[in-house]
Amino acid sequence: MPPISPRQAGFYMPAEWMPHQACWLAFPSHEDLWEGALTATQQEVISLVRAIAVTEAVELLVLNDAIADLATHAFATLPVRLHHIPFGDIWMRDIGPIFVHHRTEHRIASLTFAWNGWGHKYLLDHDALVSERVTNFLQEDQGIETFRHPWVLEGGAIEVDGMGTCLTTRQCLLNPNRNPAMGEGAIATGLMETLGVEKILWLDQGLKNDHTDGHIDTIARFVAPHTVACMTPTRSDDPNYRVLNDIQQQLATYTDASGTPLKVVPIPSPGMIRDAAEEIMPASYLNFYIANGRVIMPLYGSEMDEEALRAIAACFPDRQVIGLMAKHILRGGGAFHCITCHQPMMG
Repeated sequence: MPPISPRQAGFYMPAEWMPHQACWLAFPSHEDLWEGALTATQQEVISLVRAIAVTEAVELLVLNDAIADLATHAFATLPVRLHHIPFGDIWMRDIGPIFVHHRTEHRIASLTFAWNGWGHKYLLDHDALVSERVTNFLQEDQGIETFRHPWVLEGGAIEVDGMGTCLTTRQCLLNPNRNPAMGEGAIATGLMETLGVEKILWLDQGLKNDHTDGHIDTIARFVAPHTVACMTPTRSDDPNYRVLNDIQQQLATYTDASGTPLKVVPIPSPGMIRDAAEEIMPASYLNFYIANGRVIMPLYGSEMDEEALRAIAACFPDRQVIGLMAKHILRGGGAFHCITCHQPMMG
């Protein structure tokens, strides 16, 4: 008989605003990957970890003893536990496991998937084993069970409301560089069986120069039941002007798994954000992390930072919304949601 799926076993992926037991991150360590900006990137990650650790435990991967000493000093009084687990880069949303919660029992499980470096673009040593190594630790430490899957799925490619609806993009999940033998129907079935969802809402394209081929967590996020936030351009020279308008229009036609029309909340786009080489970066205010009692959102030094901060704060009236600079992290292709991996509370 085929192995039982997470859905058949009674598991589902809860919304990110549900209580967390911990947040998994990796501490930036590779000089060559950050092109002279490693220290600045580390400082942005330190600020993020400090903001998260006030509300929930942090499980932090460290590459070596020197990095462990740096982290120990930076987080001396905070609930940050270090793990000497090797990794290639810090994108824990994608290289870490995906967690699901049992519908009727106080337990969670981890899901692991195949890893191919975002379509064979960035195959770094150790990244393919991070999910398995984190899972092995959790099996020994907390008795968490694991469901292993042979197909490619990155955590940043999916967004759920915890009520049966999953948002994703065709550009990513139907890209032939991920699972060429699986069509839209097979992918949809896979998402339903692994995440315990009932309905898949497909968007088409992601942001310009997005290394991930259109991850959903930079273009559309659930912020409450039946409610999704998306970015809207404020200037015609926004590099994603057409794509963002298309996304907003498309979301306005969708209903969730309950049949309720989605309430679409526009968040201003940061506009044209360039790196030191004048290349356009995939900057998104939606790449925020929902922590216990807080939302930590990325800022980029854009003229829209404060307006976006107010707009996202309005989405989370019961949480403290904090804006932190993330432009150095963005040099690697993402921001706060991309480098965090939340572990739901068992209770």
